[in-house]
Amino acid sequence: MCGIFGALLLEQGSVDVDAALRTIGHRGPDATGVWRSADVLLGHTRLAIIDLTPAGAQPMASPDANVVLVFNGEIYNHHQLRAELVALGHRFRSRSDTEVILEGYRAWGDGVVERLDGMFAIGIWDVARKRLLLARDRMGKKPLYFHRDQSSFRFASEAKAITASGIAAEMDPSALPSMLAFGYTPAPRSMLRGIEQLAPATLLTLEWGRAPVLRRYWKAPFAAPPLERSAPEAIAEIRTLLEAAVSRRLEADVPLGAFLSGGIDSTVIVGIMTRLLGRRVKTFSIGFGGDPSYDETHYARLAARAFDTEHVEFKLEPSSFDLVERLVALHDGPFGDSSAIPTSVVAGLTRKHVTVALTGDGGDELFCGYYRFLAAEAAERMPGFVRRAGSVVARRLPRGPGERGLLARTRRFLDASTLPLADRLTRLNSMFAFELKEILRADVLDQMSVEEPLDWMRETVSSSQGASTLARILDHNFETYLPYDLLVKADRASMAHGLETRTPFLDKALVEYAARLPDSLKRRGLTTKWILKRAFADLLPPEILHRGKMGFGVPLGAWFRAGLKDYLLDHLGGAAQIFDYLNRPFVERLVAEHLGGQADHGQRLWLLLTLEVWLRSLQRQPVACAA
Repeated sequence: MCGIFGALLLEQGSVDVDAALRTIGHRGPDATGVWRSADVLLGHTRLAIIDLTPAGAQPMASPDANVVLVFNGEIYNHHQLRAELVALGHRFRSRSDTEVILEGYRAWGDGVVERLDGMFAIGIWDVARKRLLLARDRMGKKPLYFHRDQSSFRFASEAKAITASGIAAEMDPSALPSMLAFGYTPAPRSMLRGIEQLAPATLLTLEWGRAPVLRRYWKAPFAAPPLERSAPEAIAEIRTLLEAAVSRRLEADVPLGAFLSGGIDSTVIVGIMTRLLGRRVKTFSIGFGGDPSYDETHYARLAARAFDTEHVEFKLEPSSFDLVERLVALHDGPFGDSSAIPTSVVAGLTRKHVTVALTGDGGDELFCGYYRFLAAEAAERMPGFVRRAGSVVARRLPRGPGERGLLARTRRFLDASTLPLADRLTRLNSMFAFELKEILRADVLDQMSVEEPLDWMRETVSSSQGASTLARILDHNFETYLPYDLLVKADRASMAHGLETRTPFLDKALVEYAARLPDSLKRRGLTTKWILKRAFADLLPPEILHRGKMGFGVPLGAWFRAGLKDYLLDHLGGAAQIFDYLNRPFVERLVAEHLGGQADHGQRLWLLLTLEVWLRSLQRQPVACAA
């Protein structure tokens, strides 16, 4: 894992590469390197995982100096690719996967990217052809941002490196509707004007003097025709594929461990690791103070005892909220997923013991692990008159003080049931998507399109027409929430501490197989992840096998009403910067309803809080935020 930066100077100008690399030094604390030519700069901050010697350092140039590469990530099939390249006559100077990409490009050109199995963000400068290739991995595990104008083209692992290199840090108001709607900003936009995200599974090529060309090279096959598999056949194959995925992720020349929440996914991963390694695994978990319904540490301890792991546990209290400014800085903007707090804390705790950690991320997305998936599917089968009646009932139900209670979930389900599928999915998993005209000030509304977020969701759902409802739901989630929320959170939280996280459930072979399994093998009635539970029933402790889904969240509702009340009022009242964009009465009503216990707006208030913190940070910079 590392941080990368690059710049092509199309006209005379300056790039502060040292400042850029300092801002992403947390991603690679072991070494820093820069390659320079008259009009190209490539920079790298290294977190050494495989081949810790200087031979694995970056930027890495080919022996003839015609190709130079910077790379962030891990390639799990680099041994196989190395063997193919050796057979073609290529010679290697290191054991690193970086050199395999470099030699692979020399052999196969852009086609090397589609041969890679792993997580990656890559920049390759072809000196002879004066051509740049950028690439991101299929799932979107590793980030890549870029900025282009008449004088330069710049790219980096994090947007802050681009601004530090000499590009103004200005807010892009047109990105605000998506951020308010979902709690994240999907590609190609970011919250910073002129700085774009390269989408997952996408190549960008730039030849000197020409416009960039983008091409998507892969898509998860949820919408493809289902495979004809019996339950026993699927169970055997899932077990084989996941065990192979874990095995591929155990290679490291540094200490290795795992996150353990006590849920199905992380417990399966730790169980497989224990069997494959034949020794005790180091595991790490986090619990919460203030609301026991958010605390899974009992199950994590149970799993740790079952596999005899070296277990470390941490308790998160509201005082840990002082992380908010650092988290906003790490995300280069507001971020609606408050579980970034515990994810960052447990990553920091883990880094004190190991450099690489396996996680259970992706299991819910692949095997239908969220109840909102079942709710969205069930509503599709309900007669129209039943849905209309349910919507009337929903409006009369009290909101209640907690978001996880049965009443709150019932209200959300009934409220969304009358909507078309795309809008229903948005309603079940969004912030202000249907209230943008109310929360944004009238003068701000004139500068942007509030229909854009919903249009994006509808286009995503429409791309899977012809597939089953559940397949379309899973496909939609894989294209939206997974790359722009879950994987962003995981990357920023781990890399903030120089920790590499690996996700076996998002293995290419496993995803391509499991995505095409029949719906009946993914869920049975109200049982989620049916096939996964059957595949590893012998491995999972019974208490974990049969427990319900909790989810990894933060008890913001309770915290905002108690120890963090003053913090909330200080940031969302008075002369708050958000009121340059948002309607004050709307925000004040949310705060009052939450503090009064009439509703739980904890997650939405968290998003507004991070927006306020970010706007204040822009005001402190030499370049002011542009409205």
